[in-house]
Amino acid sequence: MIVPTDKTLQSSIQEKIDNLNKPKGSLGRLESLAMQVCLIQNSLTPKLKHPCHILFGGDHGIEKENVSASPREVTWQQMINYGKGGGGVNMFCRQHDFSLRVVDVGVDYDLEGYTHIIHRKIQRGTANFRFSPAMNASDYSKALSTGAEQVDECFSEGCNVISFGEMGIANTSPSSILMHLLLGIPLGDCVGAGSGLNAQGVQHKYEVLKESVDTFLRCNPSAPIDTILSYFAGFEMVAAIGAMLRAAELRMIVLVDGFIMTACMLAAAKMDKNVLDYAVFGHQGDEGGHKLMLQEMGAEPLLHLGMRLGEGTGAICAYPILQSAVNMINEMDNFAHAQITKYF
Repeated sequence: MIVPTDKTLQSSIQEKIDNLNKPKGSLGRLESLAMQVCLIQNSLTPKLKHPCHILFGGDHGIEKENVSASPREVTWQQMINYGKGGGGVNMFCRQHDFSLRVVDVGVDYDLEGYTHIIHRKIQRGTANFRFSPAMNASDYSKALSTGAEQVDECFSEGCNVISFGEMGIANTSPSSILMHLLLGIPLGDCVGAGSGLNAQGVQHKYEVLKESVDTFLRCNPSAPIDTILSYFAGFEMVAAIGAMLRAAELRMIVLVDGFIMTACMLAAAKMDKNVLDYAVFGHQGDEGGHKLMLQEMGAEPLLHLGMRLGEGTGAICAYPILQSAVNMINEMDNFAHAQITKYF
């Protein structure tokens, strides 16, 4: 169960922020971010400890319908690359001192021999949701619990700020469907180029997804969130959802990455709305519909850098801004102590 942040401390936090030796409100988004972190930690002196990033990998049956510009084998090739330290996510984790966990929950390849990958494979990819549910109820539950398990490992190491990433060719397809079904946004506004489809490819992707959704809705006109997720999502996505929910239960700050992780946070919020108290949206990507999804969720991302790499890189790049907000409230002097006239 996720406990919402206790708002009774809000006036004390605001008073501390307003008495820092600066014009009231002059540090803008850093001030609201500091407020959120203080509420999450129920403290006027918040701390960021042992940041961790968990990258879940899994393949998607819908990839067989040519809805991605990247071939299926890129999933396992990149997972090996991450394990060796050669990915974009590795670089950013090193730069910002994040501990990285690369977790195979559903890659269609035998990765057992690679020691830098955590082996939690549920199946070798999901089924093709154009014709059948992506996963059964048992595997869905296992993916949720695997995500929670990985967060528990980070928490036991002293982590209180965490981010998540994914590797899974074609995973913008289920993300688009989640956006469509959970927010009621027309599917055409949710479908984008993914890893680089041209206009013809995007149209084909839309047609495949539309057929899939129509088939699902004929049998499930008012399906609960668990049914939607088990029908369309990937193992890496469900693991991330389980991880987000568990992190919020543990009162950890959850840095949210781009389109796919935002769709996962949207799904997590449909399962427990209190998870959003702990979510800091790091980056608005260029995938079609991401801006619209963020707006519908009332989310204000910290960055808009035109990135669409995935892996959780946008969340990690936003971390220094989070650190700045924490440093602001802890290290700036106040008017009285600095003997500066308070002029408002």
